[in-house]
Amino acid sequence: MTSVPDDRSSLIRSDDRDTAVERVQEAFSAELISHEELDQRLHQVLTATTQHDIEAALSGLPAPDAGTTSTIAAAAGRIRRRGEWLVPRTLKVHSALGRVKLDLSRAIIKHRVVDIELQLGTGGAKITVPRNAIVDIEALHTGWKDSQYQPPRQTGATGPTIRISGVMGMGKLRIRHARR
Repeated sequence: MTSVPDDRSSLIRSDDRDTAVERVQEAFSAELISHEELDQRLHQVLTATTQHDIEAALSGLPAPDAGTTSTIAAAAGRIRRRGEWLVPRTLKVHSALGRVKLDLSRAIIKHRVVDIELQLGTGGAKITVPRNAIVDIEALHTGWKDSQYQPPRQTGATGPTIRISGVMGMGKLRIRHARR
């Protein structure tokens, strides 16, 4: 039986574990580690219970590709992305006064986990996610209004995990799943 750490903030989520597995597999594919080291590191990741355990399994591996982070910023006005667009692994959205509208329903998502970091002042945000996406808004802090998200009734979502974090001042976040 494994013991639960005293510091619950150091516990890992399944998304963190999945990301670590991908990094180990990518290092093996790039011939940076041997097959034996692949097995050893995967075992470490899959049996990890804390962030420290994950970090130990990833030590010495190259950092995640910095090109997988994009920032969209506007002091005032609207920020909008829709249609077919390539979604980075991490998307940072900063807006002091404008509205944000992100439509991921037809976007090209190459990552199993996408982090969207919102830093919004007085504007609201509307995010449309793929029909089969899993949405996590636990790390989002809202000031004036609560977030509006109703998970779909279907179970067994198989799409990407969309993790939304950050801070929203006076605006409201609305999240909906695409219908098609």
